Amino acid sequence: MKKIFTLLLTTSCLTTAIAQTKEKKPDYAKRLAGIEKELEKVLADQKAAGFSVAVVYKDQILLNKGFGYRDLANKKPVTPHTLFAIGSSSKAFTAAILGQLEKEGKLKLDDLATKHLPQLSFKYDYMNTGITIRDMMCHRTGLSRFDYSWYLFNSANRDSMIQRVKYMEPNAKLREKWQYNNWMFLAQGMIAERITEKTWEQNIQERFFAPLKMTRSNTDIELTKKDADVSLPYSFDSKFNIKKVDYYNINGMGPAGSINSCSNDMANWVSTWIMGGKFKGQEIIPESYIRAASSSQMVISGGRPGEHPDIQFSNYGLGWMLESYRGHYLVEHGGNIDGFSANVAFFPSDSIGIVVLVNQNASAVPETVRSIIADKLFALTPIPWNADVKKEIDAMVAAAGKNVNKGDSIQVKGTKPSHPLKDYAGFYSNPAFCDFTIVLENDTLKSVIGGEKVWLKHYHYDVFDIETVKKDENADPDSESKFLINFASANDGKIESISMQLDEPGKNTVFTRGNPKVAISNDELAKYVGEYNLEGATIKIYLKDKTLMVLVPGQPDYETVSVGNDTFDLVIAKGYSVKFTVENGKSTAVTFQQPNGNFTAKRK
Repeated sequence: MKKIFTLLLTTSCLTTAIAQTKEKKPDYAKRLAGIEKELEKVLADQKAAGFSVAVVYKDQILLNKGFGYRDLANKKPVTPHTLFAIGSSSKAFTAAILGQLEKEGKLKLDDLATKHLPQLSFKYDYMNTGITIRDMMCHRTGLSRFDYSWYLFNSANRDSMIQRVKYMEPNAKLREKWQYNNWMFLAQGMIAERITEKTWEQNIQERFFAPLKMTRSNTDIELTKKDADVSLPYSFDSKFNIKKVDYYNINGMGPAGSINSCSNDMANWVSTWIMGGKFKGQEIIPESYIRAASSSQMVISGGRPGEHPDIQFSNYGLGWMLESYRGHYLVEHGGNIDGFSANVAFFPSDSIGIVVLVNQNASAVPETVRSIIADKLFALTPIPWNADVKKEIDAMVAAAGKNVNKGDSIQVKGTKPSHPLKDYAGFYSNPAFCDFTIVLENDTLKSVIGGEKVWLKHYHYDVFDIETVKKDENADPDSESKFLINFASANDGKIESISMQLDEPGKNTVFTRGNPKVAISNDELAKYVGEYNLEGATIKIYLKDKTLMVLVPGQPDYETVSVGNDTFDLVIAKGYSVKFTVENGKSTAVTFQQPNGNFTAKRK
C-alpha cells in the first residue's frame, strides 16, 4: 500500500510539472490593450516629434505602430515602415558577422585582433600582442571613447581612420575596466571586410538584410534621405522647442552605427535573436554565438540595485548590454546619432522583443517606451517612467527660462589676445584625432571642423570660443559653445599649439602647429630611400607601406609625414624634421633639422 501511495504521489507531481511546462502563454494582446493612449502621452510629455515601436513574441508581431510625425512641419505621420537612423544598435549586426565567420572557420573570437587586421596598431606592444577580437567586442581594451576624433574629423576612408588608433593613449589596463569604444567596432567591421573581401555594407546586406527580409533597411544615409518614408532628424533649441537638425553621415565609422531601418524590419532582427538565430526555420546566426553574445562577457558597473530594487546588475555581452529588469533577463542596446535615438531589446527567457525608434536627439523616449511595454507584458506594478522623465524635462525648461547658467561662466571680461589675429592662423594636427587649418578672413579667424564652417570668437586672453556660421536663431547671443580653443606660445613667443577639452580622460587634447601634410606616392618617395653616412653612423631611410621611415642607430624607427619641398616632419618628435637634397631626381643628402642645430648626412 505504501508503495502504491508513493507511486501515485510521484505520478501526480509529474503530471503537475508537465502541466506547468505546457502553461498557455499570457494573453499579451489583452495586456497591451489601450497602450496607444499611454504612448501618445510619452510623445507629448517628452516633446518628441515621432517614434515607431514594434513588439514581438517569438516570431509573432504583437504591436507594430507609428506615433507622431516623421516630418513635423508638414504633419507627415510615422508609420511602421518609416526609416530612422538606429546608431549604435548597429553594433550587434557588426559583431554577429564575426560570430558567423567563427562558425565558418575563418577566425576565432579569441584570436589577436592584429592577426586579422595588420593595419590595426595600438600604442604599446602589450596591446598589440594582447588585445583579442573578443576584447574589442565587449569594450575592455583599456581605451576610452575618443569619439570626437571621428565625430569632428570623420572620413569615408576607413584605412586612414584606423591609423589614428596607434596614437590613442589608454587610460586603463587591458581588461581592467569596461569603457565604451566605437573605434573597436570599426576594427571589427574591417576584419570582416578583409576576411570576406567584401565591404562591411555588402556583408550587412547579404548576411542580414536579404535573408531577414529587411527590405527597407540600408547603411547609407544619403540613400535614406531620398526615401519617400523617411524621418527627419530633430533636437531641441536652447528654449526646448523642437527643431530640425542635419543628418550626420557616419560612413567612415559605419560598423559602429550607420544602419538605417524601420520598426517593421527590426522586428525580424530581434525575433531572430529570440528564436536562437533562426528566421522562418533557416539559421542566420549560429545558436552558439547567440548564447555567447547575450551572456556576460564584461562587467559594466557593480549594478547594485538603487532606486528600483528589482533592476539589477549591469554587464556587457558581445554588442549587447545585459541587466535583470524586474526579475526578467534583459538584453538590449541603445543608439544615438544626430536627431535620432533607438533601443533594441529582447527578453530571451520570455521570448519577447521590443524595438523603439525615435526622431529625437539623445532621447529618453526609447527606454521609457520599452519599460512601459515590459511592465504591461509581464503584468508588473507600473513604475511612473514617463512622469519621472517629464519632471526632469520640466526642470530643464524652467532652468533655461531663467538663464541660470549665466553666472557660471568662467570668462574674464576686458582681456585681449596676446598676438595679432594673423599669428593664430595656421595648420594644427594631432595624429590621434586629425588636423585642421585656421585662416584669417576679413579680420575673423575661421575654420572647418566636422565638415561645418565655424568662426573663432575671442573669449578671453588667448582663448577663443567656436561659433557655428549658421547659429540657432533662438540661441542666447551671449551663450558659450561646448568647445573653447586655448592657444599656447613657445619660449620664443610664437604660437605653437592649441588645446581643447574633448574626450581624453583627465587632460586636454593638444593640436600642434606645423606644416600641412603633402600626399606623395610610393614612386615619388623612392628617390629618398637609401643609406646615408652621418659622422660614421649609418642612417637608413626606408618605406613601410606608404610611409617614409627614418632609422637612426640606437633609436626607434621614426615615422615621417611630408610637408612639401623635400621636407618631412618626424611624427612623434615635435620640432624635428628631415630635409633631402635632390639632384637629377635622386637625393644625395639628408639634413636633420633639430632644435639644437642642423646635421647633414650624405648618401653612401
